[in-house]
Amino acid sequence: MPIILGPDGPSLGGFVCPATIVQAELWKWKLGQLTPGDKLRFEKWTLEVAAAKRKAQDQALRTLIPEAVEVPPARTTTARAIVRQGAVGETPVCYRRAGDDYLLVEFGPLVLDLNLRFRVRTLVDWLQREKIAGIINLTPGIRSLQIHYDSRTLSPAKLLDSLTRAEKELPAIDDIEVPSRIIHLPLSWDDEQTQLAIRKYRELVYPEAPWCPSNIEFIRRINGLPDEQAVKDVVFNANYMVLGLGDVYLGAPVATPVDPRHRLVTTKYNPARTWTPENAVGIGGAYMCIYGMEGPGGYQFVGRTVQVWNTYRQTADFTAGKPWLLQFFDQIKFFPVTAAELKEARDAFPHGEYRIETEQTTFKLADYNRFLQEHQTSIAAFKQQQQSAFELERQRWKELGLPDTIIEDATAGLQQDELRLPPGGFTVEATVPGNIWKVLAKPGQRIAEGETLVVIESMKMELEIKAHKSGIVDEILCLPGQAVQSGQAMLVLHGESP
Repeated sequence: MPIILGPDGPSLGGFVCPATIVQAELWKWKLGQLTPGDKLRFEKWTLEVAAAKRKAQDQALRTLIPEAVEVPPARTTTARAIVRQGAVGETPVCYRRAGDDYLLVEFGPLVLDLNLRFRVRTLVDWLQREKIAGIINLTPGIRSLQIHYDSRTLSPAKLLDSLTRAEKELPAIDDIEVPSRIIHLPLSWDDEQTQLAIRKYRELVYPEAPWCPSNIEFIRRINGLPDEQAVKDVVFNANYMVLGLGDVYLGAPVATPVDPRHRLVTTKYNPARTWTPENAVGIGGAYMCIYGMEGPGGYQFVGRTVQVWNTYRQTADFTAGKPWLLQFFDQIKFFPVTAAELKEARDAFPHGEYRIETEQTTFKLADYNRFLQEHQTSIAAFKQQQQSAFELERQRWKELGLPDTIIEDATAGLQQDELRLPPGGFTVEATVPGNIWKVLAKPGQRIAEGETLVVIESMKMELEIKAHKSGIVDEILCLPGQAVQSGQAMLVLHGESP
């Protein structure tokens, strides 16, 4: 399912991004004006065409005269994704194009290594000291840095020249130290709201999912742990270091345990959930995330905590004019509370009436690397245990006949003009994307105008779809649990004979 992330999208996330929409197409009658049910087609544009369109658009805004010249799109050539490769010491670095205003810098191989995150930190510090005109924002990831710049002010070639100079000037990371707060957060283990989300998923999306009915049991199996208490012990003993902020939701942390032996690994939900409770705590891959708001999601639940985003108030915990709670290199330490205790904490925390304990510390990379060296045997044994358990779980899926990937029904997008309607027939269509919660009508049933026919579950809301005119149900095109798109026909009715 392709997703286009707009200006209110996250700064990090797990989407595979094969293409980027050019700046000139983000508004007017284009991306900013799309509505549910619209169709779109992508075209290949070169950077030169994108720049020309943007220049013409800027001119139109200055003069309030519509663009005089249409620049034809380039359909045959595509800019190279990797624009340069280099190295900082022995660490390889790759520069990837990410649209006409972004560059993605990647360090090292595709592995989880805190040393690479600290290398990213040195580049962020270097760029901030240089104060290069045209750079808008810097978004560090696990082993990458996304640079947002204004290509009208700073050309890609000039930016790459600066980054090439940085390769020679970045300091060694052996002795790097960073402030690292230890943030103690309450966690309601297997919280009742996460249980509700799992039940909805089973009823509406994927009843046979191997991570149901208990995500925690799934985590236990796939990591080769003896019981649920072992999973609980790992989660509450771990110090989760915040490596990135903005994972799917603003202020949401991408965090991983400092000790590799605490890095529980899981697959993500496939298909994703349609609803996740606010501030649910989940594990996906080797990472922990706290969901900043309600919405869809794919991480395996372990519980729920307090808010990590506070829009309207500055409190002793939400400070410095920032609505987000966490900072890079914070270490999250959970402690257990009941669901009732968490509810009281959540009610009070945004008002500053519930305080969290914070320890000010310094994280020294040299000490950490010595720790890894000293415990390399037990770390390797733990990883081997995980890998064996993961392979057994995948074999279990095969024996149960469970697919690796769930493909949406090809008929899901069936349009009204493709249906064979009876004389005087008409359809009742979904008004929003979601999942069928209930089908209240039956074939042959006489329906009055305004009568509820179907209930759709969409983003926790249950929306009633009513008949816009009276008739008799001829055919039902949907089933409970089925995913539907906005505008999709769900029932066929025909008018009563005069």
